[in-house]
Amino acid sequence: MTPPTRLSAYFGAYFLYAGAVVPYFALYLAARGFGAGEIALVMAMPQVARIAAPSFWGWLADRSGAARAIVVGSALALVAGYLALGAAEGAVAVAGVMLVMSLASAGALPIVEAITLASLAGRAERYGPIRMWGSIGFIAGVLGTGVWLDAHAPQSLLGVIVALAALTLAVSVLLPQARVSVGAGGSEARLRDVLRRSDVRALLAACCCMSAAHGALYGFFSLHAQALGYSKTAIGTLWTLGVLAEIVVFLAWAQLVRRYSLRVLLIASFVCAAARFAAIGWGTQFLVLLVAAQLLHAATFGVFHAASIAAVHRLFTGRLQARGQTLYSSLSYGVGGGAGLLVAGWSWEALGPGLSFTLSSLFALAGAALVSWRVRV
Repeated sequence: MTPPTRLSAYFGAYFLYAGAVVPYFALYLAARGFGAGEIALVMAMPQVARIAAPSFWGWLADRSGAARAIVVGSALALVAGYLALGAAEGAVAVAGVMLVMSLASAGALPIVEAITLASLAGRAERYGPIRMWGSIGFIAGVLGTGVWLDAHAPQSLLGVIVALAALTLAVSVLLPQARVSVGAGGSEARLRDVLRRSDVRALLAACCCMSAAHGALYGFFSLHAQALGYSKTAIGTLWTLGVLAEIVVFLAWAQLVRRYSLRVLLIASFVCAAARFAAIGWGTQFLVLLVAAQLLHAATFGVFHAASIAAVHRLFTGRLQARGQTLYSSLSYGVGGGAGLLVAGWSWEALGPGLSFTLSSLFALAGAALVSWRVRV
């Protein structure tokens, strides 16, 4: 089995698991009797863990060369953590289990991203066809779990998640045994030098804004749609539309990066995010508008993710590759994602869905301003 095939298999399995968690975990928590603030607290724990944990795992991968072992351990932590979650009582206990599990598993995906880009030997345009299998896995997870939950109680979701996490564990042992860092010593000083650059800081801050903008979407979109009468299968289909659009981006990524700079692609993704969240906040009752908003996922995740990963790879070179990707994960998905979910939890109860998604649009516009101001990639 070739390295690209092994990497594609990992992305497929991991996002198959994510497809069961991202759209439906809030429904599971609501079925356990948790309110909006408690749901936001629990779902913010993986983002909080990403503030520091990915950087630690990236440092360890850089120093030890044991990237695959770290990813395997991460998958094992997911299986154990979700098994423990079923025995936890109350929002605080569930949040505690989520935090510990997330601290142990937060480094896996950015490390695999670093392995993938290192294996491409600078050919970033070849990233899309590999990462596309993650999108395919996510679609299968979303649709399959939606159909399952229309026929079974929401509490049964936990068993589905454990099974898919176990599949991720099985596939992770097939990852290429690759060292993602190269070059000589002095990486700590070089890391400080890179982080002093204003364009690097602006990029990381903008990525933080984009993750914050998605807080209301990942925390409450499914609950919002369910309250408006959409079935779980319909909700899964809406999530799937976005990922199908994302696949188109990954397939066309080589053409996009040849035609446009990463800076232009990033700005476009932020502008589309502002429009998308405004549409979801104020037009969810109109199916046509909701479908259009979900199709914008092609830009708000597909274009943004591929462009930001490529930009970080250009800015953090040599021995800093894994740490660059994990630092990006820490600041964007950790700080930004955690803050976005907590803000959404507060605003959902205090201001309602419309203004919550309006705040998401403002986060996206702030990110667009940061990229326009300083970033040149």
